[in-house]
Amino acid sequence: MNSFYSEDELRAIGFRSLGKNVLLSKKVSIYSPQRITIGDNSRIDDFCILSGNVVIGRYVHIAPACLLFGGDDGIVFEDYTGLSSRSAVYAMSDDYSGNCFTNPTLPMKYRNVMGGGVLVKKHAIIGSGCTILPNVVIEEGAAVGSMALVNKSLEAWGVYVGAPCKRIKDRSRKVLELEKLFEIECSR
Repeated sequence: MNSFYSEDELRAIGFRSLGKNVLLSKKVSIYSPQRITIGDNSRIDDFCILSGNVVIGRYVHIAPACLLFGGDDGIVFEDYTGLSSRSAVYAMSDDYSGNCFTNPTLPMKYRNVMGGGVLVKKHAIIGSGCTILPNVVIEEGAAVGSMALVNKSLEAWGVYVGAPCKRIKDRSRKVLELEKLFEIECSR
């Protein structure tokens, strides 16, 4: 038994857009597939949840047990990005001030759900066990270390660790040269 959906099974799910050579585990939970886009050669592993507006670019890997809650504002993973296991990305959050309820079983008039899109730009990588909150842009090539809390936007080509995360050093840009070589090879 194959643990990934076949191309026909993927098409039947009803995604907004679906690329070629997509590998999607049969153990992924998908809510509102008509709001989800998955690009060419991307892979999503076991026990992930995809909900709301989610755009996954080309050559993106979403490792096991990741949570993507896109809501209305959305989550975008650009090409060549990765989200390591047990990480969570939120484009929406309850208001924890105590001025309203924080429970989805209650009517919205008693709640204050806040949102803001999350954008993970090309070549950015997110380590295992990270949490990314709404209204965040992770710029090109940024690397987020395991167990980090990303509660604000991150600059390009830095390495970030901690909760909340802080930049500790620069990241190599050699991957940009590799991308050019890879794209040339793929176009042959």
